[in-house]
Amino acid sequence: MRDRFLRALLLVLLALVLVVLARPYIDQALFAAKEPRAIEARGDLAQIERLNIEIFQRASPSVVQIASRAGGAATRLGGQQEVRSGSGFVWDRAGNVVTNNHVVENAQNLQVRLASGQVTRADVLGTAPSYDLGVIRLHSVGALPPPLAVGTSADLKVGQLAYAIGNPFGLDLTLTTGVISALKRHLPTSGGREISGAIQTDAPINPGNSGGPLLDSAGRLIGVNTAIFSPSGSNAGVGFAIPVDVVNRIIPELISKGRVATPGIGIEAANEDIAARLGIDGVVVVRTAPGSPAQKAGITGVDLNADRLGDVIVAANGTPVHKLSDLVDELEKVGIGHRAQLTLRRDDQNRTVGVDVVDISRTS
Repeated sequence: MRDRFLRALLLVLLALVLVVLARPYIDQALFAAKEPRAIEARGDLAQIERLNIEIFQRASPSVVQIASRAGGAATRLGGQQEVRSGSGFVWDRAGNVVTNNHVVENAQNLQVRLASGQVTRADVLGTAPSYDLGVIRLHSVGALPPPLAVGTSADLKVGQLAYAIGNPFGLDLTLTTGVISALKRHLPTSGGREISGAIQTDAPINPGNSGGPLLDSAGRLIGVNTAIFSPSGSNAGVGFAIPVDVVNRIIPELISKGRVATPGIGIEAANEDIAARLGIDGVVVVRTAPGSPAQKAGITGVDLNADRLGDVIVAANGTPVHKLSDLVDELEKVGIGHRAQLTLRRDDQNRTVGVDVVDISRTS
């Protein structure tokens, strides 16, 4: 009886092993999909998906790809030309396109590719290095895409949705999404100044996105993408955009005059790192330009022969000045043609002088 039970158990176990081993072949014979599978009904898109699609379809026709070769001394001496690529967007119906200054600075042979695929030449109409903004004018196009709707950056809130459209790595018309991560950032520019109030976003911005638009959830322009903060040069979750309120003030001047008036008093300031190492809180004046308002007001720079500091600007119109961007902000508030009251410190003593604010871009 016991032997019969063991034989039965072994047969069952053997059958189970055979079933396990044969399972793949059985599944392949009975269940393999040898014909195209039926399409499953998708249902409605999520609300956020519909919003993303709507914004891209509405705004992307107005975004362009810009390619150029950089000119300069290296080129004239036979060096290899640098090929640059960036983004831009249609500003008005006259064919003016907004981009970054660093995309078109010293550019030669500007070529613009529209969303329609049409390629046309363009000329630089004006640049503002201090704001990293530029305007180019398209030569001849067929049906010009509509200008983007313009919003405001004054009422932005951290956490709002943000949409960036551009041409990262030369890949045209790419949409990336995220949120506004921070506001009122200070963004250095090639003009040796800083843009105050820059927008920080985690919407991926990579090389080639420069000059493209940053949009809000209404599809309005809220900024111009200009930089990423990353040691590798690729997106690391921290991108910056020039606020649209600055753009809307600067671009009309570039279109009408080709340049932007820059308020100043005619000083050269020491590097902020030097001031920090010396334990100085304020703007260290290295020298004043001959005939400048600063020189006329009696402001003095560093005396190299005596190895002695001159004036340090510590306040403007009663507002503390800790670094050059603070002084620039106050001079812009005062405006060209008006007078600023500067508090100067020298030899541990303060004095206040009145200085005229002038357009230093005419002499720079």
